[in-house]
Amino acid sequence: MAREPGPTKPKGNKIDTTKLDKLVASARNSADTRMKGYRERSLSLHPHVCARCGREFDRENLHELTVHHKDHDHDNNPKDGSNWENLCLYCHDWEHQKYTHLIVGELANFGVTKEKPKAATHSPFASLSKMLDKK
Repeated sequence: MAREPGPTKPKGNKIDTTKLDKLVASARNSADTRMKGYRERSLSLHPHVCARCGREFDRENLHELTVHHKDHDHDNNPKDGSNWENLCLYCHDWEHQKYTHLIVGELANFGVTKEKPKAATHSPFASLSKMLDKK
């Protein structure tokens, strides 16, 4: 009988997840450490204001202010903060939506069309004056 492709069960039907758990924990710890480092640095360098909408943040809502990497490279963290900007949750989400559309190619101009749109030809009130004159 031919063997099915894909993963096989280990002997004894017990999976040792210790190695995987350690790897995942290490990766999360590294990401948290890296993020905390540049977030704290950005908050100390830049004002607590969203760089897009201008919303101001204080101690109570500072957790809603995020650090955006302008070039979308989370490993590019210069000490002078030139690749970071502080954005509120909403503006940060919008920035990443724009970037996703750019990668896919959809809406690559972010709402700016290359050709001038054609003027509307329908005029809903074109015969209004005639209708008013009848009365």
